[in-house]
Amino acid sequence: MIFLLAVNVVVVAAQTRQPTRRSAPVRNRAISNIVREIDARNIEATIRKLVSFGTRNTLSEQNDPNRGIGAARDWLYAEFLKAAAASNGRMTVEKQSFEQPKAARVPEPTMLTNVVATLKGSQPESTDRIYVVSGHYDSMCNSPTDAKCDAPGANDDASGTAAVLEMARVMAKYEFDATIVFMVVAGEEQGLLGSTHFAEQAKQKNWNVDAMFTNDIVGNTLGGNGVRDRNHLRVFSEGVPSNETPAEATTRRSVGGENDSASRQLARFIKETADANVPQFSVMMIYRRDRYGRGGDHIPFLERGYPAVRFTEVNEEFRHQHQNVRVENGVQFGDLPEFVDFAYVANVARVNAASLAALAWAPSRPKGVTIMSQRLSNDTELRWDANKEPDLAGYEIVWRETTDAVWTNSKPVGNVTTFTMKGMSKDNYFFGVRSIDKDGNKSPVTYPRPQTRNP
Repeated sequence: MIFLLAVNVVVVAAQTRQPTRRSAPVRNRAISNIVREIDARNIEATIRKLVSFGTRNTLSEQNDPNRGIGAARDWLYAEFLKAAAASNGRMTVEKQSFEQPKAARVPEPTMLTNVVATLKGSQPESTDRIYVVSGHYDSMCNSPTDAKCDAPGANDDASGTAAVLEMARVMAKYEFDATIVFMVVAGEEQGLLGSTHFAEQAKQKNWNVDAMFTNDIVGNTLGGNGVRDRNHLRVFSEGVPSNETPAEATTRRSVGGENDSASRQLARFIKETADANVPQFSVMMIYRRDRYGRGGDHIPFLERGYPAVRFTEVNEEFRHQHQNVRVENGVQFGDLPEFVDFAYVANVARVNAASLAALAWAPSRPKGVTIMSQRLSNDTELRWDANKEPDLAGYEIVWRETTDAVWTNSKPVGNVTTFTMKGMSKDNYFFGVRSIDKDGNKSPVTYPRPQTRNP
């Protein structure tokens, strides 16, 4: 009798739970074409050209046509213009220049220039939605203020710059719903100065930067630990948002969500997209803002409330970063092109490009997503605002166990703005909502905030 009772309890419990189904990544033929068109030979040529300028220190020569930051700036501007020629007018290129006042790593006021290529979106409801991808084209030796030493900067960060330029070249001829900005910045080694200027301008002008990627040190595959890894890429994403308010912190602590910031959702989106479109190359999600004691150009965006992540190789070789070029005891120091794996950088560019394309073709993330918590229930009710895109097909509820790193299950719910997950307690799972268009393109997930009473 006791045995039969136990069986009945199990059956009833099983009947109250939703059937589980792993979320299937979308395979988009146009994204496959973009991935295929990324060319390691172009990336190698860009890296070697940038190295040929001798140094790209932010404080180096501005007007020498052959050496220094100015020569690199002008060459990159011309290359982005070449890429824009294939866009039928959708891509514009500018030099975003500003005077940086004297600072800790800037001994005197200095002009800095970001080179910015903007590929305008074509869907009226989405053109103000912006996706930014960056690398920094400045370099340094041991000292960030040594403007005279040779600082080839092949990996840090000609590799990221070359990836961004190659993405612009390939993607310029495609038409996206939302806007993509391909940007190479200066002043990173002096304290993220170029990216801070761009992010602050975006904030002041109320730009809708829906996601930002930075690519920094993405070219080396043989680490100082002796491990060679050509098949993995780290994506760093912060959990607790840099701009979180005290009230938001209180809510987060009450319901969880430390692993569900918009930047973490972006990292999950990138991993899912890479798995579908660059299957030979695996994204490692790193649950921290950046490496210990270091930072990159995504941080000024995070500080202003924009979702942002950093792409970096798996095993770094510190003898080839921020080093004067020299040989000591038979060991070569310096950031030289012979230590860059150009095919690896091409795969990094493919992950970036696939993810940017997927974001820019997908609908926007659902807004105003709430989980109804005003009453005790073993059901979970979710609500959200309606998207405005004309090609919207509907929405999908996703969920996972609270200990899982990625969304493991999904349920299409149609073009509605509320849905109840029967028999699934909000206390036992993490839930989210994403939008889907008629071509199957999916947005990143929006994590709900609690709604304590009916609106």
